[in-house]
Amino acid sequence: MSEARLLGPVEVRALAGELGLRPTKQRGQNFVIDPNTVRRIVRSADLSPDDVVLEVGPGLGSLTLALLDACASVTAVEIDGVLAARLPQTIAEFYPSASGRLRVVEADAKRVESLPDPAPTALVANLPYNVSVPVLLHLLATVPSLNSGLVMVQAEVANRLAADPGSKVYGVPSVKAAWYADVRRAGAVGRHVFWPAPNVDSGLVSLTRRQPPVTSATRAQVFAVIDAAFAQRRKTLRSTLAGLARSADRAETVLRAAGVSPSTRGESLDVHQFAAIAQELHS
Repeated sequence: MSEARLLGPVEVRALAGELGLRPTKQRGQNFVIDPNTVRRIVRSADLSPDDVVLEVGPGLGSLTLALLDACASVTAVEIDGVLAARLPQTIAEFYPSASGRLRVVEADAKRVESLPDPAPTALVANLPYNVSVPVLLHLLATVPSLNSGLVMVQAEVANRLAADPGSKVYGVPSVKAAWYADVRRAGAVGRHVFWPAPNVDSGLVSLTRRQPPVTSATRAQVFAVIDAAFAQRRKTLRSTLAGLARSADRAETVLRAAGVSPSTRGESLDVHQFAAIAQELHS
C-alpha cells in the first residue's frame, strides 16, 4: 500500500497560509485540492514504473505526490522560488520514502534549455493556463526524450490542441502540436477541484510522440508557413503566403507544386501539407 498522503483542501490552504501565498493570475496559479482528480490524471497518463516524469508548475505538490506513487522519479520545474523551495519539504512530510526521487528545478518552463538526468520520458502537468501552449511547444521541441504527455489546460485550449483540419477551432496550436505528437482529448475537469476556482473549465490532453513529417524544410520554415496561413484566417493560401513567397503568383506556383489548391485556406490542411508547402517554398 502506498505511503503517500495526498493534499486535500485543508492541507493546501494550510500550506498556502504558512507561505503567505496569494495565488496570482499572472502566473496562472490555480491549485488542485481534490485527491481524486490527481489520481485520475495519473491514471490517464498511463505511466510505467520506469517513467521519469517532467512536471511543470507543481505548485504546492498536489499532483507531484500522486506522480511519485506511479513512476521512477519526478523532475519538477517551478518558476516561483518560494514554492520551489517548499516542495521537497512537502514531499518529505507527506511521502517520506519518495524524497530521493524528486528533483526540483527553479526556472521558467518557457525558457528552460536543459534538465538534470535522468532524461524525462513523460510530461504530466497542470499547466499554467496563461502560458500553456508556449510551454508545451517549447518542451516538445527542447526535450526530445519525452515520449508521452498528459496535460491539463483550459478547456478551450484543449479543444484547439486536439482539433482536426476543418474544425472551427483548428489553428496554429493544433498544427504545431501535431508536428511533434498525436494529440487527443482525454476528458474534462470541472472548476470546483481548484483553489481558487478559475473562471473557465479545464480539459485533459493526451500526447504520444511521433516522428515529424518528412521534409527538407526546417521546423522553423514549416512553422513560418503555418503562422502566415492563419494570420488572416479567412483568406486563401495564395493571399496569406504571398509575403513569404514574395508574390501571390509565386505563392500559387509553390502551392500547386506542393499539391495544394491556391484557393484553399489554412484551416483545411494537415501538418504534412504545411511541410510540403515549406519544402517547395525553400527548394
